[in-house]
Amino acid sequence: MQRMKVWDLPVRLFHWAIVVLIFFAWGTQEFDHMEWHVRIGYTILTLLLFRIVWGFIGSDTARFTRFLRSPLEGLRHLARLRRREPDQEVGHNAAGGWMVLLMLALIGIQAGTGLFSNDDANTEGPLMHLVGKDQSDWLSHIHYLNFMAIEAVIVLHVLAITAYAVLKRQNLVRPMVTGTKPMPADAPAPRLVSPRWAVLTLAVAAGVVAWVVRL
Repeated sequence: MQRMKVWDLPVRLFHWAIVVLIFFAWGTQEFDHMEWHVRIGYTILTLLLFRIVWGFIGSDTARFTRFLRSPLEGLRHLARLRRREPDQEVGHNAAGGWMVLLMLALIGIQAGTGLFSNDDANTEGPLMHLVGKDQSDWLSHIHYLNFMAIEAVIVLHVLAITAYAVLKRQNLVRPMVTGTKPMPADAPAPRLVSPRWAVLTLAVAAGVVAWVVRL
């Protein structure tokens, strides 16, 4: 076995930044700090756009084409959940890849509906004027319901990580912190793209969000 770099820094920073931002998005809404809630929403949308692009041009383990497999493979992987075996997945496993896609889709719905939402008080999304009040109210309701779906997926994600630790003795958290994991010596290392491209991609994503907000 050898320690292999499997997760690049951009993917790891994105992962933990989203964790923190979703928590603060919930907190700012619960305690009525809507100005900060909106700012956090813009930041999440920026990171989401970055992650989508990075899923096509980034490191091997970040690319959708590398970790999205057939749903049948995902089900087969879950069927072996109780089997204790070493973790030899270079990136996301067959089930984890679909979990990533689901979470990105839900975050996209949340950020997208937020642009058109309102709270019937002092806060309006920057694009509310494009749809009118009735449509904005409907999108605000979707915004509310979708966050409950995000909460459910977060709970499912935590339960899955716990199950892997207990049943399979696999630590899925440490590699997302350190970027490395023990792999067979003959396993091919993934190609990692320079973080400079990630910085450029993030800057472009921020520019797009700024342009949308100022429409």
